[in-house]
Amino acid sequence: MSATLNAAASTASADVTVDPACAEPLPVLGRDVTVPLVTGGEVTYAALDYAASAPALQRVWDDVAAYAPYYGSVHRGAGYLSQLSTDLFEQSRVTVAEFLDCRPSDQVIFTRSTTDSLNLLAAVVPADCQVFVFETEHHASLLPWKDAQVTYLNAPRTPAQAVETLERALAGRDPYGPALVCVTGASNVTGELWPVKELAAAAHAHGARIVLDAAQLAPHHPVSVQELDVDWVAFSGHKLYAPFGSGVLAGRSDWLQEAEPYLAGGGASRKVARREDGGVDVEWHTTAARHEAGSPNVIGVYSIASACKALNEAGFESLVARERQLIAKVRDGLADVPAVRILSLFGDDAPRVGVISFVVDGWNSSHFAAALSAEYGIGVRDGLFCAHPLVRTLLGSEPQAQGECGAPEAAPGERSLNAIRVSFGAGTPDEHVERFVRAVKELVSDGAKWQYRTEEGRCVPAV
Repeated sequence: MSATLNAAASTASADVTVDPACAEPLPVLGRDVTVPLVTGGEVTYAALDYAASAPALQRVWDDVAAYAPYYGSVHRGAGYLSQLSTDLFEQSRVTVAEFLDCRPSDQVIFTRSTTDSLNLLAAVVPADCQVFVFETEHHASLLPWKDAQVTYLNAPRTPAQAVETLERALAGRDPYGPALVCVTGASNVTGELWPVKELAAAAHAHGARIVLDAAQLAPHHPVSVQELDVDWVAFSGHKLYAPFGSGVLAGRSDWLQEAEPYLAGGGASRKVARREDGGVDVEWHTTAARHEAGSPNVIGVYSIASACKALNEAGFESLVARERQLIAKVRDGLADVPAVRILSLFGDDAPRVGVISFVVDGWNSSHFAAALSAEYGIGVRDGLFCAHPLVRTLLGSEPQAQGECGAPEAAPGERSLNAIRVSFGAGTPDEHVERFVRAVKELVSDGAKWQYRTEEGRCVPAV
C-alpha cells in the first residue's frame, strides 16, 4: 500500500485507542443509535445479536473510508489505483494468514462467507471422500457435503465424549480412502467451546483431515492453525466486526489445487486457447486465484484484514477476560429467574464465548424476543439459529418436529419449539447486558406491556 494511503488510514484510526486492560468496549458503529419504544420514547439500541452479525468496529470503518478514494480493480489493471488496490488485496491475504497463524505452505482464499468457504471445500474434496459431521453443527457445516459419503454423529454431552464418538466413527471407516472431519470451534447456539485440538489429533491418527468452522470462535478467541493442527479454517467477516460480504478459507493447498475451480471465469484462468476442433483449452492458476474467479470484493477483504489487526492490537487476552465478565453477568442474572432454562450440551462449567440460548416457561420464544425489542430496545434472535438438529436435541423435541430458522406460526402465549439467543462481544457495553437481564426479569414477573400478533411468521406489536 502506498505511503499516501498508509498515512490516510493511520489518520482515520488515530483517535481509536484501546485500554490495555480492556475495561471499556471497543468502539463500534451504531453504538449511539436510538430506537423508538412502543410504550413511548426512545432508548439507545442494545445490539445483542452478535452471533448473527457483529457491528463493524469503528477502526475498520475508518480504514475502509481512508481507502475508498483509492479504489480500483485488482490484478489486471495497469493504472496506479489498480496497482495500489492489488497490493492492498494481497497484503490483506498476508494479514489474515498471520492472524490465523497459518503454515508457510497454506493458502488463504477469500470467499463470500463461512457458508461459501465450506461449500468451496465441499466442491473440491475427492469424489470418494468420507465426511464426518456432528449433528450439532450450523447448517453451513452440516449441509454442503452432498457429493460425499457423509456420517452424521450424535450430539455429545461432554468434550471427552465428542472425541470418543469421533474416534469410534473413524475406526470403522474405509482406512484407504480420503476422509474429512468438519467441526465448529464454538457453538452458535450454546457458545460452548469444542475440543478442536483433541478432535484434530483423533482425525489425524485415523488418516483423516479436519476443517474448523471458526465463524463463532475467531471473533472471541485467537485461532492458531498450527497450534490446533487443523487442515483448514473458515470464518466470516461480518461476525468478525467487519462489514460487507467477505469470508475466508485458509489451509492446505493440495485438494484445492487438484480440483477444478469452484467458479470458472476470469481470474481463475491463467491461459485460455482455442483448439482446432472449436473447443477451448484452459490452464488454471495454481495459487489462491484458482478459486477467486471474477472481480473480488476488495473493500470486504480489506475490512477483514483491518478487523484482524484491530483485534490483535486490542489483545485477545483482555478481550476474553472482559467477555467472561459479561457472560457471568448474563448467566448469573438468568439463573435468578426460575422460569428460564439455559440450553447447554457440556454443562454450566464448560468454557464458552458470548453466545447464550434459553427458553422461558410459559412464553413463545418469538413473543419474548419481540417484547425485548419493542419495549426495551434490545435486539436478540429467536428461532432454531440455522442449527435445527442441535436446538431440537437441546429442547428435547422429536427430530421431525416443526420449526424454522425464524419464528414459528405460534401465537403469543403458545409453546414454540424455538429458543431465544442473546450474543455479545468486544463492542458490547455493560449497560446493554444489564438492561437485558432486567428486561428478562420484568417480562417474566410482570408480563408484556403491549399486545402482540403473528404476522408472516413473526411476532410483532399489535397496532
